Amino acid sequence: MKRRQAVLAALTVAPALVLSAACGSGSGSSGASASNADYSGKASGTMNGWAFDNADDVGKARIAYANKQLSGTTVKLDQTPFDAQKFTTRLAGGNVPDLVQMDRQFVGTYAAQKLIVPLDKCFSDNKTDPKTEFYKSVVDDVTYKGKIWGVPQFYQPPAFINNEAVMKAAGVTDDQIDTSKPDVLLAAIKKMYKSSGGVPTTLGVDPQATGQANLWVLGLGGHLIDKDGKPTLDNPNNVYPLTFLKQITDAQGGYAKIKSFTDSFDFFGAKNQYVKNQVGTEVNAQWYPNVLGPYKDKIALGAVPFRDKSGDRVTVAGGTAFVIPTKAKNPVAACKWALAVVAFGSWKAAADARVQTLKQNGGINTGLFTGSPEADKEIRAANVKPTGNAGFDKVIAEYYAVVGTGRSFGTSPAGQAIQSNLINAITSTLQGQKSAKQALADAQSQAMRAYDSAVK
Repeated sequence: MKRRQAVLAALTVAPALVLSAACGSGSGSSGASASNADYSGKASGTMNGWAFDNADDVGKARIAYANKQLSGTTVKLDQTPFDAQKFTTRLAGGNVPDLVQMDRQFVGTYAAQKLIVPLDKCFSDNKTDPKTEFYKSVVDDVTYKGKIWGVPQFYQPPAFINNEAVMKAAGVTDDQIDTSKPDVLLAAIKKMYKSSGGVPTTLGVDPQATGQANLWVLGLGGHLIDKDGKPTLDNPNNVYPLTFLKQITDAQGGYAKIKSFTDSFDFFGAKNQYVKNQVGTEVNAQWYPNVLGPYKDKIALGAVPFRDKSGDRVTVAGGTAFVIPTKAKNPVAACKWALAVVAFGSWKAAADARVQTLKQNGGINTGLFTGSPEADKEIRAANVKPTGNAGFDKVIAEYYAVVGTGRSFGTSPAGQAIQSNLINAITSTLQGQKSAKQALADAQSQAMRAYDSAVK
Protein backbone atom coordinates (compact mmCIF):
# COMPACT_ATOMS: atom_id res chain seq x y z
CA MET A 1 0.00 0.00 0.00
CA LYS A 2 2.64 2.55 1.01
CA ARG A 3 4.80 1.78 -2.00
CA ARG A 4 1.88 2.37 -4.33
CA GLN A 5 1.25 5.64 -2.50
CA ALA A 6 4.88 6.57 -2.99
CA VAL A 7 4.56 6.14 -6.73
CA LEU A 8 1.51 8.38 -6.76
CA ALA A 9 3.35 10.98 -4.75
CA ALA A 10 6.02 11.21 -7.41
CA LEU A 11 3.32 12.49 -9.72
CA THR A 12 1.82 14.94 -7.27
CA VAL A 13 4.88 16.46 -5.67
CA ALA A 14 6.47 17.15 -9.07
CA PRO A 15 3.63 16.43 -11.45
CA ALA A 16 4.12 15.18 -14.95
CA LEU A 17 2.13 16.49 -17.85
CA VAL A 18 0.12 13.31 -18.27
CA LEU A 19 -1.35 13.47 -21.74
CA SER A 20 -3.42 10.89 -23.56
CA ALA A 21 -6.23 10.71 -26.13
CA ALA A 22 -8.58 13.64 -26.59
CA CYS A 23 -12.19 13.45 -27.71
CA GLY A 24 -11.23 14.29 -31.26
CA SER A 25 -8.26 15.39 -33.36
CA GLY A 26 -7.22 18.71 -34.73
CA SER A 27 -5.67 19.55 -38.04
CA GLY A 28 -2.65 21.72 -38.75
CA SER A 29 -2.14 23.99 -41.69
CA SER A 30 0.19 21.57 -43.40
CA GLY A 31 -2.29 18.71 -43.37
CA ALA A 32 0.71 16.35 -43.10
CA SER A 33 0.55 12.98 -41.37
CA ALA A 34 2.87 12.37 -38.46
CA SER A 35 5.12 10.03 -40.45
CA ASN A 36 6.09 12.68 -43.04
CA ALA A 37 5.38 15.97 -41.27
CA ASP A 38 7.44 19.09 -41.85
CA TYR A 39 7.99 19.96 -38.22
CA SER A 40 9.66 23.22 -39.15
CA GLY A 41 6.31 24.62 -40.30
CA LYS A 42 4.16 26.98 -38.29
CA ALA A 43 1.77 25.42 -35.79
CA SER A 44 -1.93 26.16 -36.26
CA GLY A 45 -5.36 24.56 -35.90
CA THR A 46 -6.23 22.50 -32.84
CA MET A 47 -3.82 20.28 -30.93
CA ASN A 48 -5.48 17.58 -28.83
CA GLY A 49 -3.66 16.00 -25.91
CA TRP A 50 -4.93 13.07 -23.91
CA ALA A 51 -4.96 13.16 -20.13
CA PHE A 52 -3.40 16.13 -18.50
CA ASP A 53 -3.91 14.76 -15.02
CA ASN A 54 -3.74 16.65 -11.69
CA ALA A 55 -1.77 19.71 -12.76
CA ASP A 56 -0.51 21.78 -9.82
CA ASP A 57 1.43 25.05 -9.75
CA VAL A 58 4.32 23.56 -11.73
CA GLY A 59 2.10 21.96 -14.36
CA LYS A 60 -0.17 24.96 -14.79
CA ALA A 61 2.77 27.32 -15.27
CA ARG A 62 4.28 25.07 -17.90
CA ILE A 63 1.00 24.72 -19.78
CA ALA A 64 0.53 28.46 -19.83
CA TYR A 65 4.07 28.98 -21.14
CA ALA A 66 3.74 26.34 -23.89
CA ASN A 67 0.34 27.61 -24.98
CA LYS A 68 1.74 31.12 -25.29
CA GLN A 69 4.50 29.88 -27.61
CA LEU A 70 1.87 28.43 -29.95
CA SER A 71 -0.21 31.55 -30.45
CA GLY A 72 -2.88 30.90 -33.07
CA THR A 73 -3.15 27.24 -32.04
CA THR A 74 -5.97 25.92 -29.88
CA VAL A 75 -4.67 23.46 -27.30
CA LYS A 76 -7.15 21.02 -25.78
CA LEU A 77 -6.03 18.74 -22.96
CA ASP A 78 -8.21 15.91 -21.75
CA GLN A 79 -7.69 15.57 -17.99
CA THR A 80 -7.67 11.82 -17.52
CA PRO A 81 -4.74 9.54 -16.65
CA PHE A 82 -2.95 7.47 -19.26
CA ASP A 83 -4.39 3.99 -19.71
CA ALA A 84 -2.56 1.56 -22.00
CA GLN A 85 -5.62 -0.47 -22.95
CA LYS A 86 -7.71 2.63 -23.60
CA PHE A 87 -4.91 4.13 -25.69
CA THR A 88 -4.70 1.22 -28.11
CA THR A 89 -8.50 0.90 -28.22
CA ARG A 90 -8.88 4.55 -29.16
CA LEU A 91 -6.21 4.31 -31.83
CA ALA A 92 -7.90 1.27 -33.32
CA GLY A 93 -11.23 3.11 -33.32
CA GLY A 94 -9.80 6.16 -35.07
CA ASN A 95 -10.05 8.44 -32.03
CA VAL A 96 -6.42 9.50 -32.38
CA PRO A 97 -4.85 12.18 -30.16
CA ASP A 98 -2.10 14.43 -31.46
CA LEU A 99 0.06 14.09 -28.38
CA VAL A 100 0.23 11.47 -25.62
CA GLN A 101 2.25 11.47 -22.44
CA MET A 102 3.17 8.18 -20.85
CA ASP A 103 5.69 6.51 -18.61
CA ARG A 104 8.90 6.12 -20.55
CA GLN A 105 8.77 2.35 -20.14
CA PHE A 106 5.79 2.25 -22.52
CA VAL A 107 7.58 4.07 -25.33
CA GLY A 108 9.43 1.08 -26.75
CA THR A 109 6.24 -0.97 -26.87
CA TYR A 110 4.42 1.51 -29.08
CA ALA A 111 7.52 2.20 -31.18
CA ALA A 112 7.83 -1.51 -32.00
CA GLN A 113 4.14 -1.66 -32.89
CA LYS A 114 4.51 1.44 -35.12
CA LEU A 115 1.75 3.21 -33.21
CA ILE A 116 3.97 6.24 -32.62
CA VAL A 117 6.53 8.00 -34.83
CA PRO A 118 10.23 8.69 -34.21
CA LEU A 119 10.83 12.30 -33.23
CA ASP A 120 14.37 12.85 -34.48
CA LYS A 121 12.97 15.09 -37.22
CA CYS A 122 10.80 16.95 -34.71
CA PHE A 123 13.98 17.80 -32.82
CA SER A 124 16.15 18.63 -35.82
CA ASP A 125 13.52 20.69 -37.67
CA ASN A 126 13.21 22.83 -34.54
CA LYS A 127 16.96 23.08 -33.99
CA THR A 128 16.87 21.19 -30.70
CA ASP A 129 19.64 18.74 -29.86
CA PRO A 130 18.36 16.14 -27.36
CA LYS A 131 21.94 15.18 -26.51
CA THR A 132 22.53 18.61 -24.99
CA GLU A 133 18.95 19.37 -23.95
CA PHE A 134 18.55 16.31 -21.68
CA TYR A 135 20.64 14.02 -19.50
CA LYS A 136 21.99 11.10 -21.51
CA SER A 137 20.18 8.55 -19.35
CA VAL A 138 16.89 10.34 -19.98
CA VAL A 139 17.41 10.23 -23.76
CA ASP A 140 18.41 6.57 -23.53
CA ASP A 141 15.03 5.89 -21.90
CA VAL A 142 13.26 6.83 -25.16
CA THR A 143 15.80 5.60 -27.73
CA TYR A 144 14.90 2.43 -29.61
CA LYS A 145 16.81 1.01 -32.58
CA GLY A 146 18.81 4.18 -32.95
CA LYS A 147 15.86 6.58 -33.03
CA ILE A 148 14.33 8.85 -30.41
CA TRP A 149 10.61 8.20 -29.92
CA GLY A 150 9.65 10.63 -27.19
CA VAL A 151 10.24 14.08 -25.72
CA PRO A 152 11.23 13.24 -22.12
CA GLN A 153 10.48 15.23 -18.99
CA PHE A 154 11.29 14.96 -15.29
CA TYR A 155 13.98 12.89 -13.66
CA GLN A 156 13.89 12.48 -9.88
CA PRO A 157 16.80 10.27 -8.83
CA PRO A 158 16.79 8.03 -5.77
CA ALA A 159 19.37 8.09 -2.98
CA PHE A 160 19.58 7.21 0.72
CA ILE A 161 18.02 9.65 3.20
CA ASN A 162 19.59 8.93 6.58
CA ASN A 163 17.95 9.28 9.99
CA GLU A 164 20.93 10.60 11.93
CA ALA A 165 19.22 10.14 15.31
CA VAL A 166 18.86 6.39 14.83
CA MET A 167 22.33 6.09 13.34
CA LYS A 168 24.00 8.04 16.13
CA ALA A 169 22.26 6.01 18.84
CA ALA A 170 23.53 2.81 17.20
CA GLY A 171 27.05 4.12 16.64
CA VAL A 172 26.68 4.11 12.85
CA THR A 173 28.14 6.81 10.61
CA ASP A 174 27.18 7.96 7.12
CA ASP A 175 30.18 6.30 5.50
CA GLN A 176 28.90 2.90 6.65
CA ILE A 177 25.78 3.26 4.50
CA ASP A 178 27.70 2.05 1.49
CA THR A 179 26.26 -0.43 -1.02
CA SER A 180 29.73 -1.01 -2.47
CA LYS A 181 30.78 -2.56 0.87
CA PRO A 182 28.15 -5.21 1.67
CA ASP A 183 29.82 -6.45 4.86
CA VAL A 184 30.05 -2.91 6.24
CA LEU A 185 26.45 -2.12 5.34
CA LEU A 186 25.10 -5.37 6.79
CA ALA A 187 26.98 -4.75 10.04
CA ALA A 188 25.48 -1.26 10.25
CA ILE A 189 22.01 -2.65 9.59
CA LYS A 190 22.33 -5.11 12.45
CA LYS A 191 23.42 -2.33 14.82
CA MET A 192 20.41 -0.19 13.97
CA TYR A 193 17.75 -2.88 13.69
CA LYS A 194 15.36 -3.28 16.61
CA SER A 195 12.44 -5.59 17.17
CA SER A 196 9.89 -6.50 19.80
CA GLY A 197 8.58 -10.04 20.02
CA GLY A 198 10.15 -10.76 16.64
CA VAL A 199 8.36 -7.82 15.02
CA PRO A 200 10.49 -4.96 13.63
CA THR A 201 10.27 -1.62 15.43
CA THR A 202 13.22 0.05 13.67
CA LEU A 203 14.76 -0.98 10.36
CA GLY A 204 18.43 -0.34 9.83
CA VAL A 205 17.79 0.05 6.10
CA ASP A 206 14.50 0.17 4.27
CA PRO A 207 15.76 -0.73 0.79
CA GLN A 208 12.41 -0.26 -0.93
CA ALA A 209 13.39 -3.43 -2.75
CA THR A 210 10.47 -3.54 -5.16
CA GLY A 211 9.81 0.20 -5.35
CA GLN A 212 13.45 0.84 -6.27
CA ALA A 213 14.12 -2.42 -8.10
CA ASN A 214 15.91 -0.77 -11.02
CA LEU A 215 18.32 1.06 -8.72
CA TRP A 216 19.38 -2.10 -6.92
CA VAL A 217 19.82 -4.18 -10.07
CA LEU A 218 21.35 -1.62 -12.41
CA GLY A 219 23.30 0.10 -9.64
CA LEU A 220 25.00 -3.15 -8.64
CA GLY A 221 26.01 -4.19 -12.14
CA GLY A 222 22.89 -5.91 -13.43
CA HIS A 223 21.52 -5.73 -16.94
CA LEU A 224 17.84 -5.81 -17.93
CA ILE A 225 17.56 -5.04 -21.66
CA ASP A 226 19.97 -5.62 -24.55
CA LYS A 227 20.76 -3.20 -27.37
CA ASP A 228 17.90 -4.57 -29.47
CA GLY A 229 15.33 -4.23 -26.69
CA LYS A 230 15.21 -7.90 -25.69
CA PRO A 231 14.82 -8.76 -22.00
CA THR A 232 17.96 -9.94 -20.20
CA LEU A 233 16.47 -10.70 -16.79
CA ASP A 234 18.41 -13.96 -16.62
CA ASN A 235 21.75 -12.18 -17.07
CA PRO A 236 24.14 -13.71 -14.50
CA ASN A 237 25.03 -10.25 -13.20
CA ASN A 238 21.46 -9.86 -11.93
CA VAL A 239 21.88 -12.62 -9.35
CA TYR A 240 24.12 -10.59 -7.03
CA PRO A 241 21.74 -7.65 -6.48
CA LEU A 242 18.86 -10.00 -5.59
CA THR A 243 21.10 -12.05 -3.30
CA PHE A 244 22.31 -8.89 -1.55
CA LEU A 245 18.74 -7.67 -1.09
CA LYS A 246 17.85 -10.99 0.52
CA GLN A 247 20.76 -10.61 2.95
CA ILE A 248 19.49 -7.14 3.86
CA THR A 249 15.93 -8.33 4.47
CA ASP A 250 16.96 -11.52 6.28
CA ALA A 251 19.05 -9.43 8.68
CA GLN A 252 15.89 -7.57 9.68
CA GLY A 253 13.36 -10.30 10.29
CA GLY A 254 12.67 -11.29 6.69
CA TYR A 255 10.69 -9.83 3.82
CA ALA A 256 7.20 -10.57 5.13
CA LYS A 257 7.81 -8.84 8.46
CA ILE A 258 9.52 -5.88 6.80
CA LYS A 259 6.69 -5.42 4.33
CA SER A 260 4.07 -5.56 7.06
CA PHE A 261 6.03 -3.02 9.07
CA THR A 262 6.66 -0.59 6.20
CA ASP A 263 3.04 -0.82 5.06
CA SER A 264 2.13 0.68 8.45
CA PHE A 265 4.32 3.77 7.95
CA ASP A 266 2.59 7.14 7.95
CA PHE A 267 4.61 7.86 4.81
CA PHE A 268 3.15 11.31 4.13
CA GLY A 269 2.04 12.28 7.61
CA ALA A 270 3.19 13.84 10.85
CA LYS A 271 4.05 10.39 12.26
CA ASN A 272 6.21 9.33 9.32
CA GLN A 273 9.02 6.81 9.69
CA TYR A 274 11.67 9.50 10.30
CA VAL A 275 9.72 11.31 13.00
CA LYS A 276 8.99 7.99 14.75
CA ASN A 277 12.56 6.68 14.26
CA GLN A 278 11.31 3.61 12.40
CA VAL A 279 14.20 3.66 9.93
CA GLY A 280 17.92 4.27 10.12
CA THR A 281 18.04 5.02 6.42
CA GLU A 282 15.76 4.53 3.45
CA VAL A 283 16.05 4.74 -0.33
CA ASN A 284 13.83 7.58 -1.54
CA ALA A 285 13.34 9.56 -4.73
CA GLN A 286 14.21 13.26 -4.87
CA TRP A 287 10.64 14.40 -4.22
CA TYR A 288 10.44 12.86 -0.75
CA PRO A 289 12.33 15.64 1.10
CA ASN A 290 9.34 17.83 0.20
CA VAL A 291 7.20 15.51 2.31
CA LEU A 292 9.63 15.70 5.22
CA GLY A 293 10.04 19.50 5.08
CA PRO A 294 7.21 20.38 7.50
CA TYR A 295 8.85 18.18 10.16
CA LYS A 296 12.41 19.48 9.79
CA ASP A 297 12.54 20.59 13.44
CA LYS A 298 11.63 17.10 14.64
CA ILE A 299 14.15 15.09 12.62
CA ALA A 300 17.88 15.03 11.92
CA LEU A 301 18.65 14.03 8.36
CA GLY A 302 21.65 13.19 6.25
CA ALA A 303 22.09 11.64 2.82
CA VAL A 304 24.45 9.36 0.95
CA PRO A 305 24.35 8.08 -2.61
CA PHE A 306 23.73 4.57 -3.80
CA ARG A 307 27.16 3.31 -4.85
CA ASP A 308 28.08 0.75 -7.48
CA LYS A 309 30.55 -2.06 -6.83
CA SER A 310 33.45 0.29 -7.51
CA GLY A 311 32.20 2.81 -4.96
CA ASP A 312 31.06 5.41 -7.49
CA ARG A 313 27.79 7.31 -7.17
CA VAL A 314 25.02 5.84 -9.28
CA THR A 315 21.32 6.43 -9.74
CA VAL A 316 18.67 5.51 -12.29
CA ALA A 317 16.65 7.50 -14.77
CA GLY A 318 12.87 7.39 -14.86
CA GLY A 319 9.94 9.60 -15.72
CA THR A 320 7.53 10.33 -18.52
CA ALA A 321 7.68 11.36 -22.17
CA PHE A 322 5.49 12.88 -24.87
CA VAL A 323 4.88 10.81 -27.99
CA ILE A 324 3.07 11.50 -31.25
CA PRO A 325 0.77 8.75 -32.61
CA THR A 326 1.37 7.68 -36.19
CA LYS A 327 -2.09 8.86 -37.29
CA ALA A 328 -2.06 12.16 -35.42
CA LYS A 329 -3.80 14.86 -37.46
CA ASN A 330 -1.77 17.79 -36.12
CA PRO A 331 1.75 16.46 -35.52
CA VAL A 332 3.39 19.84 -36.16
CA ALA A 333 1.57 21.52 -33.29
CA ALA A 334 2.11 18.44 -31.11
CA CYS A 335 5.85 18.53 -31.74
CA LYS A 336 6.18 22.25 -31.07
CA TRP A 337 4.01 22.13 -27.95
CA ALA A 338 5.98 19.20 -26.51
CA LEU A 339 9.28 20.99 -27.13
CA ALA A 340 7.90 24.21 -25.66
CA VAL A 341 6.76 22.56 -22.46
CA VAL A 342 10.26 21.13 -21.82
CA ALA A 343 12.10 24.30 -22.88
CA PHE A 344 14.10 26.29 -20.34
CA GLY A 345 11.49 29.06 -20.34
CA SER A 346 8.83 26.57 -19.33
CA TRP A 347 10.89 25.22 -16.46
CA LYS A 348 11.76 28.73 -15.30
CA ALA A 349 8.07 29.63 -15.26
CA ALA A 350 7.40 26.50 -13.23
CA ALA A 351 10.20 27.24 -10.78
CA ASP A 352 8.93 30.80 -10.31
CA ALA A 353 5.44 29.46 -9.66
CA ARG A 354 6.82 27.06 -7.06
CA VAL A 355 8.63 29.92 -5.31
CA GLN A 356 5.36 31.82 -5.02
CA THR A 357 3.57 28.76 -3.68
CA LEU A 358 6.23 28.25 -1.03
CA LYS A 359 6.00 31.90 -0.01
CA GLN A 360 2.27 31.52 0.51
CA ASN A 361 2.20 28.07 2.11
CA GLY A 362 5.66 27.63 3.57
CA GLY A 363 8.04 24.77 2.93
CA ILE A 364 11.56 24.12 1.70
CA ASN A 365 12.65 24.71 -1.89
CA THR A 366 14.42 21.46 -2.79
CA GLY A 367 14.76 22.35 -6.46
CA LEU A 368 13.01 21.14 -9.57
CA PHE A 369 14.50 18.09 -11.29
CA THR A 370 13.49 18.46 -14.91
CA GLY A 371 15.47 16.02 -17.01
CA SER A 372 17.47 18.96 -18.43
CA PRO A 373 20.94 19.74 -17.02
CA GLU A 374 20.73 23.43 -17.95
CA ALA A 375 17.34 23.91 -16.32
CA ASP A 376 18.39 22.02 -13.17
CA LYS A 377 21.55 24.12 -12.85
CA GLU A 378 19.86 27.46 -13.41
CA ILE A 379 16.90 26.72 -11.12
CA ARG A 380 19.23 25.59 -8.35
CA ALA A 381 21.34 28.74 -8.63
CA ALA A 382 18.29 31.01 -8.62
CA ASN A 383 16.00 29.35 -6.11
CA VAL A 384 17.70 26.75 -3.90
CA LYS A 385 19.21 28.58 -0.95
CA PRO A 386 20.56 27.41 2.43
CA THR A 387 17.61 26.33 4.55
CA GLY A 388 19.13 26.95 7.96
CA ASN A 389 18.94 23.19 8.55
CA ALA A 390 22.26 21.49 7.85
CA GLY A 391 20.65 18.08 7.42
CA PHE A 392 18.20 19.23 4.77
CA ASP A 393 20.94 21.15 2.98
CA LYS A 394 22.99 17.95 2.83
CA VAL A 395 20.03 15.96 1.48
CA ILE A 396 19.31 18.53 -1.23
CA ALA A 397 22.98 18.68 -2.23
CA GLU A 398 23.23 14.91 -2.50
CA TYR A 399 20.37 14.67 -4.97
CA TYR A 400 22.03 17.30 -7.15
CA ALA A 401 25.27 15.33 -6.90
CA VAL A 402 23.74 12.06 -8.11
CA VAL A 403 21.46 13.34 -10.88
CA GLY A 404 24.23 13.34 -13.47
CA THR A 405 25.20 9.73 -12.72
CA GLY A 406 21.98 8.15 -13.98
CA ARG A 407 21.69 4.86 -15.78
CA SER A 408 18.81 4.07 -18.07
CA PHE A 409 16.43 1.17 -17.57
CA GLY A 410 16.59 0.84 -21.34
CA THR A 411 13.93 0.81 -24.05
CA SER A 412 12.12 -2.35 -25.00
CA PRO A 413 8.85 -3.40 -26.68
CA ALA A 414 8.29 -5.31 -23.42
CA GLY A 415 9.36 -2.54 -21.04
CA GLN A 416 6.44 -2.79 -18.63
CA ALA A 417 6.56 -6.60 -18.67
CA ILE A 418 10.26 -6.56 -17.87
CA GLN A 419 9.62 -4.23 -14.95
CA SER A 420 6.74 -6.24 -13.51
CA ASN A 421 8.56 -9.55 -13.89
CA LEU A 422 11.68 -8.12 -12.28
CA ILE A 423 9.57 -7.14 -9.27
CA ASN A 424 8.06 -10.65 -9.20
CA ALA A 425 11.55 -12.15 -9.26
CA ILE A 426 12.72 -9.95 -6.39
CA THR A 427 9.64 -10.73 -4.33
CA SER A 428 9.89 -14.51 -4.77
CA THR A 429 13.62 -14.38 -3.96
CA LEU A 430 13.14 -12.33 -0.80
CA GLN A 431 10.32 -14.59 0.33
CA GLY A 432 12.60 -17.60 -0.10
CA GLN A 433 10.28 -19.24 -2.60
CA LYS A 434 12.98 -19.44 -5.28
CA SER A 435 16.68 -18.90 -5.62
CA ALA A 436 17.64 -15.64 -7.28
CA LYS A 437 18.82 -17.54 -10.35
CA GLN A 438 15.58 -19.50 -10.72
CA ALA A 439 13.39 -16.46 -10.05
CA LEU A 440 15.21 -14.51 -12.75
CA ALA A 441 15.00 -17.39 -15.21
CA ASP A 442 11.23 -17.61 -14.70
CA ALA A 443 10.93 -13.83 -15.03
CA GLN A 444 12.91 -13.92 -18.26
CA SER A 445 10.59 -16.55 -19.70
CA GLN A 446 7.54 -14.41 -18.97
CA ALA A 447 9.14 -11.23 -20.27
CA MET A 448 10.19 -12.95 -23.50
CA ARG A 449 6.60 -13.96 -24.14
CA ALA A 450 5.62 -10.30 -23.91
CA TYR A 451 8.54 -9.30 -26.12
CA ASP A 452 7.72 -11.87 -28.80
CA SER A 453 4.10 -10.79 -28.79
CA ALA A 454 5.03 -7.11 -29.12
CA VAL A 455 7.39 -7.56 -32.08
CA LYS A 456 5.20 -9.87 -34.17
